[in-house]
Amino acid sequence: MSQGQERELGWDDEIEKEGGNFVLLPKGDYNFTVAKFERGRFQGSEKMPPCNQAKLELTIHSQEHGDITVFHNLMLHTKTEGFLSNFFAGIGQKKPGEKLRMNWNAVVGAKGRCKIVENKYMSKGEERVNNQVDTFYSYEEYLKKSGGNQQQAPAQNQAPFPTGQPQNQQQNGGFVPGQF
Repeated sequence: MSQGQERELGWDDEIEKEGGNFVLLPKGDYNFTVAKFERGRFQGSEKMPPCNQAKLELTIHSQEHGDITVFHNLMLHTKTEGFLSNFFAGIGQKKPGEKLRMNWNAVVGAKGRCKIVENKYMSKGEERVNNQVDTFYSYEEYLKKSGGNQQQAPAQNQAPFPTGQPQNQQQNGGFVPGQF
């Protein structure tokens, strides 16, 4: 199968990729990049009513294990507003004490630092373990730990750059295709 865009497979399609080995990261602090974002709907539970859900795919950067994918869901509900603030502060969009209109268009590609823990759960009568995000650190903490040479996330009122477009406006004299 080609290295192109993701797509649905047909029943008779050929496949070639090998199954990846699951890597459980040791608990600790790691830099991350938001690789994917998908809008979803949480159907509700005993503790949480139905609400919108942000499904994030984070690439966790580990010196020992390389880049590892961790999935993280954010519920868009007043009960979880603190978690949302924590995430947006962690990618540099939210400043302490200020309101924020969540800019989901600027989430993919955003970088930050988080605390990863081991999550034990039961599946088909068997105890399993995976990684999950415990908390996101402030963007300033990320800048300190990564040498301070990372590009600042766009402010909440700035138009996000389209995927694949240059992040440095100076390269095109300030013109960004598709932005008005």
